[in-house]
Amino acid sequence: MKFVISSSSLLSTLSTASKVISSKNTLPILDYFLFDIKSDGLHVTASDLETTITTVVTPDSVESEGVIAAPVKLLIDSLKEFSEQPLTFEADETTWEIKISWTTGSITLPGMSGMSYPSVQPLTDTAREIEIEADTLLGGINKTIFATADDELRPVMNGIFIDITPAQYIFVATDAHKLVKYTVEKEGDDVAASFILPKKPANLLRTMLLREDDTVKVAFDDKNVKFSLSNSTLICRLIEGTYPNYNAVIPANNPNKVIVDRIELLNGIKRVAVCSNQATNLIKFEIGDNRINLTAQDLDFSYSANENLSCSYEGSPVTIGFKSTFLIEILSNLETPSVIIELADSTRSGVFKPLYDDVQPCDTLMILMPMLINA
Repeated sequence: MKFVISSSSLLSTLSTASKVISSKNTLPILDYFLFDIKSDGLHVTASDLETTITTVVTPDSVESEGVIAAPVKLLIDSLKEFSEQPLTFEADETTWEIKISWTTGSITLPGMSGMSYPSVQPLTDTAREIEIEADTLLGGINKTIFATADDELRPVMNGIFIDITPAQYIFVATDAHKLVKYTVEKEGDDVAASFILPKKPANLLRTMLLREDDTVKVAFDDKNVKFSLSNSTLICRLIEGTYPNYNAVIPANNPNKVIVDRIELLNGIKRVAVCSNQATNLIKFEIGDNRINLTAQDLDFSYSANENLSCSYEGSPVTIGFKSTFLIEILSNLETPSVIIELADSTRSGVFKPLYDDVQPCDTLMILMPMLINA
């Protein structure tokens, strides 16, 4: 095989694909990219057996087609040292050597036969297919992925639950302490389905969607899902199991409502959190008379801090405690200048929502479990 390709476009493609590769591969071939030159371009595949990415990049010219496995680390480290210029790739199909040439020099890398590269398990005949806007999918992942868990005992919580109803796309993530529900309205149809997307492929897909403008074809069966973008494909194994009933844990009646400037609250929490107990990160909210009093203390070291913020408040005075690290995550992932915090009492979860000036086609709801406040 022999082809000429831009160094920068190849590096960009390989950098994205390499993120799927595990540092502890069970098969030596998985430390290699699969290069497959065809008439429509260079197909680059990377896999960890659970997730596989295939991206098509257009070479400047193709002299001969072929298939070879190229070493990931050596290839990327070499390409990082090039300025933008055409590179000529030649592969010897008897020794599996890869020679990369440019105007002033060349590199020879050891390759492997591509015939031993693991093939992707095809979806079953019962697979379903939908089309979803790239921005919708990207927004759903961005809004929820921070709330996924790393729980070996409850693997269903280690991914994003995508619940498709006839009228909505619903993205949900939870780690049992916080929960995020992101809802996007869609044109009414009869499609109803759901699956749990693992965190690692969700992060990979997020990177790929940043450069995508078209709709994404999503095909899935009981075990795998395939995302087809304009120049790339991601196939991954789904998390099997039943996702928790997320609607059941969202508090329904919250008579106490706070409207507060998001950035002021976020910065206030960060300042006060410096003096919180390092084990609990507890911050106490005392809310009433259109004021929020934030306090934190560490009795072991005699640290304490407090801050008063103005807000708009409807309801009876309430005192509640939250973990500062979770609060910072939630407020950082809301984009509006002001937020609404809905509370019932000190023992029930707080509901955090963005405050929009007009009606939006999407809706974000985040809940956070309270912490026990020591007397």
